Amino acid sequence: MSRRASRRPYVLDEQIGFILRQVVQRHVALFDGLMGGDLTPTQWAALSKLAEVGTCSQNQLGRLTAMDVATIKGVIDRLSARGLTKTSADPGDGRRLLVTLTPAGRERVDQAVSGAFQATEDTLAPLTAPERQTLKALLMKLR
Repeated sequence: MSRRASRRPYVLDEQIGFILRQVVQRHVALFDGLMGGDLTPTQWAALSKLAEVGTCSQNQLGRLTAMDVATIKGVIDRLSARGLTKTSADPGDGRRLLVTLTPAGRERVDQAVSGAFQATEDTLAPLTAPERQTLKALLMKLR
């Protein structure tokens, strides 16, 4: 039997990565519609995490939001340009950059949080409550 004949066919629509990408695309579209196109998911992640933990280093914020160094820098640069965050040197370590929500950033988080909750709700709408819990548990196990 040839090697090719013994292989099962690769069907893209059955692959977890492809399915996850489609779900993420659907969620991002819902999120974008609810946020009015003014915050990307990565910007929201940075803002909401800062609201949760307070001032932290840019590198730590990147780790907390699963963004690499270049990505978090770009996100914070864009948020700072909009007046939603500010950066300053860490007085204890001049090599470290601290990131803080501005009052406008805090206000934007307060305005956006209901839309973020709604995006999650809309994404999960086809699932029952137990299915939602199972999905979340399984996805957390995979990350």
